[in-house]
Formats: sequence, C-alpha cells, structure tokens
Amino acid sequence: MDEFFDLCERLAESGADFADIYAGKTLSHSVEFENGRLEETRTTRNDGTGVRLLFRDSTVYSYAPGTLAKGAFGCVLDCETRHGGTVGGACRKGPHTSKDLVSYDPEVQTIGQDRLESVDRHLRNISSSVRQVRLRFQTVDSGKTILSSEGAVIRKGRQATRFSVHVVVEKKGMLFTGYEVQALSVDGGSFLERQDLKTTGEEALRRAVLQSGAVLCPAGVMPVILGGQAGGTMIHEACGHGLEADIVEKDYSVYRGKTGQTVASELVTLVDDATIPGLYGSYTFDDEGTPAQRTILIENGVLRGFLTDVETAKNQGLARTGNGRRASWNVPPMPRMSNTFIMGGEQDSQEIVDSLKEGLLVLKMGGGEVHPTTGDFVFHVEEGYLVRNGKIGSAVKNAILTGNGPEVLKRIGAVGNDLHFESGVCGKSGQHVPVTDGQPTILIEELTVGGSDTADENPSDFS
Repeated sequence: MDEFFDLCERLAESGADFADIYAGKTLSHSVEFENGRLEETRTTRNDGTGVRLLFRDSTVYSYAPGTLAKGAFGCVLDCETRHGGTVGGACRKGPHTSKDLVSYDPEVQTIGQDRLESVDRHLRNISSSVRQVRLRFQTVDSGKTILSSEGAVIRKGRQATRFSVHVVVEKKGMLFTGYEVQALSVDGGSFLERQDLKTTGEEALRRAVLQSGAVLCPAGVMPVILGGQAGGTMIHEACGHGLEADIVEKDYSVYRGKTGQTVASELVTLVDDATIPGLYGSYTFDDEGTPAQRTILIENGVLRGFLTDVETAKNQGLARTGNGRRASWNVPPMPRMSNTFIMGGEQDSQEIVDSLKEGLLVLKMGGGEVHPTTGDFVFHVEEGYLVRNGKIGSAVKNAILTGNGPEVLKRIGAVGNDLHFESGVCGKSGQHVPVTDGQPTILIEELTVGGSDTADENPSDFS
C-alpha cells in the first residue's frame, strides 16, 4: 500500500494539471463451435500499466506491460522527461520491472462442449433447412487500479459474458442468415443461469427463415417505425457520437454551440447512464476514477450537455460526466457512451403501429455506415415488415435506411412506453468498449428507404 501513496505523491508533484496511472489485468476465455464441432478454445491474459500527464498545452502518455510499481514509476519519469523535452501528445512504451501493483487474480468461467452441441442439434431438429450453425461464447474477467494526482485510489473488477449465434438456412438454392446475441455484465455461470442458449439460437433461426420468405422492400420516402427491439442502434451511431465532447472540441459535431437550443422533437429525452445494474455498458467508476452517473444529453428536445472525460471537461469548462473510457492499458481514455437510450414515452407501442397508414416497421437493425462529422447514415434492416392501415404485412428483405441522425431526432412523431435495451460493442479511434443501446418504439415521420423500385406487393399480405 505504501507504493500507492508514493505514486500518488509523485503524480501530485509532476507539475501536470492532471495525472493518472491506470493498471489493468484482463483474462478472457472464448469457445467457438461451428457445424457440430469445436473449432477453437482460447484463453488470453493481458496486463499492463499506462501513465498520463495532462498539461495546458499537451498530453503525454507512456505505458509498460505488467502491473508493476517500478514500471509505473518508470512511466511517470518517461512522461516528465518527454514533456520537459517538449514532446507532447504521444505514446511510448515504458520500462517493465519488479513488484505487482494490482493483486487481482481472476478465474474464468468456462462452458462445456456438450452444451453447445445441444444448441446445434436443437436448431437442426427444428428445421431441415439449416445449413450452418456458428456459436461463440466468451467470458471476460478484468480488474483495474486507478491512481490520480487528485488523490483517487480505486480498485475495481468487472465480469462480462457474451453469447452469439449465426444460423444459415437454404431455400431454393439460396442462403439466408440470421443472427442473435446476448450479453450481460456478469460471470459465465450467472449468465448461464439467466439466459437460455437454445432460445437465443431459436431467435437467430427465426430471422434466417423469415428472410427466406421475405419480399423485396419497396423504395421511397416513407414513415418508419423503429420497434423497441431495434435497440437504439441508429440513435447511438448517428446521434450519440456527436454528443461526445472530444468530437465537439474538434468541431466535428453538428451539436457544437447548440447547448440550450432545440435539436430534437419535444418527445425526445436522450440519456446516458452507466449506473444501471447488469447492463453491458455499466460500471461504477470510469477509467479515470470518476464516479459513473446518469447524464441527460437532450431533454424534451433541448440539448443539455455532452459526455466528457477529464481532459475535455477541463478544456471546455464542462462538468465531468464519468465517461472517460479506454479499451486497454496501452491507450489513453476518451469520452465514450455507456448505456445510451431514448426515454420511454406515454403512448402504447401497438397504438403507434395502428396509426400508421403505410410505411415500414423495423424490429432489428443490421450493420451500416455513419459519417462521424455529419451524422449521415446508411443502415441495413435485418428484420422489417410492410405496414398498411395499421396492419403488419409481409417481411421485407434488402431494405436500407438512409438519412441524417440529427434530422431523424427532429422527425420523431411518437414515442412508445416499451423501452428496450440491446447490448453491443462500440468502436471509436480503434478502441472497442462494451455498450448498451436502448429505445422504445418510435415513429420517424419521414425517412428514405432503399429497396427495389420494382418490388411486387401482394395485397393479401395486408388482409
């Protein structure tokens, strides 16, 4: 423990506006199972220490493998020397020496091969059209110690488990894919107690079979309902990143300078909250030692604030929101979302569908692309249905949603009361962190839908 106080004192004496040491250990175990056999079992361990000094005009970062006290001292010296030599904004590998800084020895939960075999058999017994089943089960056990020049000494552990299923079916010589994933911030054993792996597989199979019988989606500008099951992917990608303070600071965000202004429909309240127990993006302290909190980004359509880390909060005179996150010890933190969602409204979700005269209902978003500066997006629809006169008709295929995230927020005409969360992994500047996206059923009054101009529509689908 004396080493902790020595390190804290050294940080306080460094002359930096802010300094911190991050020591992290991660133990990951994954099992991949494909087409009736075990393809790969992998256990990896990764540990190291990073030191950062923030000065008014520069940021210096140094890191070393191993969670070692002498290594941390060496990184501090390295940062001080490089700042004195006017080397700023860089990362460099520091020394690696003697005693462990973090006494964290995680144990990984594993999963038996027979359990995955039973999921594979179960899906093939349901449908003879199944041609491929790919399963992946991963548990991650990690620990971190954070020391700061402000006197923080924080030790935290985190456990997370993720299970994904890909299913491919064949119909008339054509292949169709379905996908489903479940993830929670719990250990592997607790995950298996809470989640039925066969049910997850059934959902992936259902989507694959659904696509095999889907009709081509008509193209055009139309109302689109995003069901709660869509999970907030569009809001996260097309709007959320523009509310991260480093994007704002670089003048890449369309929200820059708009605090207090109306930027969305008055029905929209957008929140980021890392404190919700059990969600994949939850934590108690961020990777700079700031307590996690609930941050209202947009309230009744009005922009209230941004997501910050220590550096952006200092630079822009903003409050710290506890969103300084990093993917590993060898990279500095940056503002990142945690659990980001649109708050539920008062309207029943079925009423929203009933009110739609003609349009598209989306229940699952697929992959896509987003321009980080403008919020322009293109998203594929993994599960969607035509709607006419409030009746849900045929499932569609090859549907693409095209638009602009900030503009979508302004066009939301109804918000349901069925808030739903979906787990995911968010990438930014090469770093990937666990997140959760959420939304209730929402009606976007006008959105461009790409599909087929020659799509045939069977009137009986709406009868």
